[in-house]
Amino acid sequence: MVTPVILVTIAGLALLVACGVGVSSGQVGPIELAVFHAFNRLPDALSPVMQAAQLLGVLVVGPIVATVGSLTRRWRLTVAALVVTGAKLVGERIVWHIVQRSRPGTTIADAIVRGGTPTHGLAFVSGHVALVSGLACVITPYLRGWWRLVPWFVVLLVAFARMYLGAHAPLDVLGGLGLGLVIGGLTSLLIGIRPRKSSDPDRGSR
Repeated sequence: MVTPVILVTIAGLALLVACGVGVSSGQVGPIELAVFHAFNRLPDALSPVMQAAQLLGVLVVGPIVATVGSLTRRWRLTVAALVVTGAKLVGERIVWHIVQRSRPGTTIADAIVRGGTPTHGLAFVSGHVALVSGLACVITPYLRGWWRLVPWFVVLLVAFARMYLGAHAPLDVLGGLGLGLVIGGLTSLLIGIRPRKSSDPDRGSR
């Protein structure tokens, strides 16, 4: 039976492949450029907030989620958060061997680069977005009601911050989302994370 997790994984793979094809030339097309400018040219006053927001996508966030999982005795979440963190490191490097595109500081002549963001190096995919997307997949089943939207709000916030700061173009962050969905979906299947039920011994999965 095709479960929602499998559908999310397939959708993530399709998004990743589509974005990979879109950036294969190494250039930024006119539509993508217009979207990038819409975010990147917002007022400089947002810079301190966006520099803080991007920290939600740094690698240490995975172990932090794992620690919270262990403190709350949600052992599958603990393992899943660590698996997602490791898979992010492996997954992005696999992508780098298949398709490459440089950062906006190199590919976009009028890009505004803020907060010490690197202007050189590989931009596809966004590792920040891949990590928070993968973590969102494994965290969401443990939440109820409107709280389920919070992890995905974080994904949007990190994606917004990375474009605003000039670290990534739109297809870079969308590719990161796709990779994160693949990682999160496969991790959920591997660990056995399911929607929360009060009778579950792991408080959210079995």
